[in-house]
Amino acid sequence: MTSKPTRGATRRDILAGSAGFALLAAGAARADQTEATDPTADFLFVQTASGMAYAADANRLTLNGVSPVTLFFSDRPERIAGNTKTETFVASWGQGTDSFESDPPNADISVLVDGGLQQAVVVLRNPVLTGDALHYTVEILSGDMPVLGENASLFIDIIGRPLTPVSFAGADRRAYRRGYY
Repeated sequence: MTSKPTRGATRRDILAGSAGFALLAAGAARADQTEATDPTADFLFVQTASGMAYAADANRLTLNGVSPVTLFFSDRPERIAGNTKTETFVASWGQGTDSFESDPPNADISVLVDGGLQQAVVVLRNPVLTGDALHYTVEILSGDMPVLGENASLFIDIIGRPLTPVSFAGADRRAYRRGYY
């Protein structure tokens, strides 16, 4: 089945801090609803890395030691969680009529700097994955982007995607659903 991704009526606020990541890690992907009538879901994405660097002269954010998987999850009513290879995430950046390339997402970068949490909200563009380094061109919307940091988490705003990569026909929708594609 081919369906055209559509964006929800409104964009959700960017996930802030590690609360969203903790929720995901706890496996809170509970599906307590009946069959979805909308063939798409709004997915939020999380990328983690052991470190980050920011080059202000090039507006270039680099996630060093980026995880080979990008986590994703949806909000109600779908409540789907899973992961995809980071290389697949980057390769699909420009796919579809409502892609991140055509409508760049906002993201929250949360990073440890000298033992303290520092955050900035950015617009992400032009992802390039080279080994375990993921580079983005960024526009800082708020906060102060550190030059260097450790334990970086990037919380990427929603985009509508078809449910089919992670839904299972006839699956018990009251059970936990997790997906990988």
